[in-house]
Amino acid sequence: MLRLFLHYGIHFLLPFAVAFLFYRARPWRAVLILLSAILIDLDHLWADPIFDPNRCSINFHPLHTYWAMGVYTLFLFFKPLRIWGIGLLLHMLADWTDCLFIGGEGGMMP
Repeated sequence: MLRLFLHYGIHFLLPFAVAFLFYRARPWRAVLILLSAILIDLDHLWADPIFDPNRCSINFHPLHTYWAMGVYTLFLFFKPLRIWGIGLLLHMLADWTDCLFIGGEGGMMP
């Protein structure tokens, strides 16, 4: 139960907190952008099976690799891309916490 709360809390509740704390001028716009980061899960469509509750997404799916995370981190340095970078990195944080619960260390699952 804790695993689900943390994973989906980071995916769906933390974006609201970030938006209303740091994007007070336009919080609802920020919420929509931060929540839209879940679209990177489209890379799960290339996996077989598409969904495996015991698979660590980090460094398994193309948009969840360390290289991709490096690009998302670079987004933080460019104001027009910053909120996207935050959303994508929050998504990686949610998936990473899930990996901890299943015993994976960021894609190091056999």
